[in-house]
Amino acid sequence: MDAALIDRERTAERLLAASAKHSFDPDTELDWEAPFEEGKWFWPPELVSLYDTPLWHRMPLEQQIELSRHEVASLCSIGVWFETILMQLLLRHTYDQEPTSAHVAYALTEIADECRHSKMFARAVTKMGTPTYRPSRLDHTLGRAMKTVSTTPGSFTGTLLAEEILDWMQRLTFPDERVQPFIAGVARIHVVEESRHIRYAREELRRQMRTAPRWEIALTRLSGGQAARVIARALISPQVYASVGLDPAEAVAAARNSPHRREVLRQSAKRLMDFFDEVGMFHGPAERLWRASGLLG
Repeated sequence: MDAALIDRERTAERLLAASAKHSFDPDTELDWEAPFEEGKWFWPPELVSLYDTPLWHRMPLEQQIELSRHEVASLCSIGVWFETILMQLLLRHTYDQEPTSAHVAYALTEIADECRHSKMFARAVTKMGTPTYRPSRLDHTLGRAMKTVSTTPGSFTGTLLAEEILDWMQRLTFPDERVQPFIAGVARIHVVEESRHIRYAREELRRQMRTAPRWEIALTRLSGGQAARVIARALISPQVYASVGLDPAEAVAAARNSPHRREVLRQSAKRLMDFFDEVGMFHGPAERLWRASGLLG
């Protein structure tokens, strides 16, 4: 076994050990029967898409909090969509791998984590009493195409895009005492378990970007830029605005033109964009796609 494969196995063994010690069952870890607390946010207000816009300042506090509830429901609903794609990408990755390896064992462990997360997100949407916010028909179709044709480095690029942006936001959420304790609990579980997934994906993508053929790396750069655009725009469904009594077109424009919102998205992706730059993701014509996503500073 060469040095790269030995290193990959050691990483997987460490992640398997961490999984054995720090994994959660949301069905028993969270208090699903506890009522939501009056006056508490469902998401830190600074992370709500309309925060500090003129439209935000015209909204009463109750409507702002209600928007935070629907935006978290959108993130949970879209999270199920993301996780479904990621599970399929991981299974495709394991198809040609040695089934007795620690690398494959950890991939299967991660899939089990993602199954629990998807159930947790879906149940949280039900508890919040909101609609299930789905991606647009275009984004749903693009997601289907990605999970079907993605290369291995492309799969791990998409995985990191979906996981690290939400991870940054949730790390601000679970210690915030202004936030509903139930939502903080959901965020805490996801952060702890996703930290392992991020480590696994980063190290594998780094290996892939060193060894994949040129055509595959070029395709990964382009497909990754397109995935970044889709993920950035899919996080918050425009329908959340209608649900709280706002004009969706006006609210979408307010969020799109908000300097604060643009900065939140850039900050949420900064650590990841630095990593992508390090492994050579932004070379050539793909850089324009990445910049169009709003995630690259």
